[in-house]
Amino acid sequence: MKTVFKAWKTSRSLTANYFEKYNLEQLNHVPEGFNNNLIWNLGHIIVAQQGLIYKGSGLKTYISAELTARYQPGTKPDGKTSQEEVNELKELLGSLIENTEEDFEKGIFQTYKERTTGTGFHLSSIEDAFEFNNYHEALHLGAMMAIRKFV
Repeated sequence: MKTVFKAWKTSRSLTANYFEKYNLEQLNHVPEGFNNNLIWNLGHIIVAQQGLIYKGSGLKTYISAELTARYQPGTKPDGKTSQEEVNELKELLGSLIENTEEDFEKGIFQTYKERTTGTGFHLSSIEDAFEFNNYHEALHLGAMMAIRKFV
């Protein structure tokens, strides 16, 4: 699991750079030909991680129901994300890794609700969920790399 956490931290560090390099208008812009924007991808990886790891383990998440509703799978950006929400997402991007790693070390992930993701990955354990989360976040980082060329 050390490698899983190392990869996750590296990916999140690359993702966090988008908060520094792009202003609110750029973060909210949905380029022609795309169905989401930079900030939606940032919010989505936070919400998806909480769902995969915490909800999948039958535990309470660290994020609000409002954020979950706004960035869960199947949602689309409205282009009206405020600077306040951007700041919240920026903080969560880093703090949730720390919380999750601490929770893992404490051994709070005792059970996992086995399931198959919408992309066909079968998750049968918390370890599978962490591995899939890294894959999922890498997909969205790739999408952000494509979007950034048009903002």
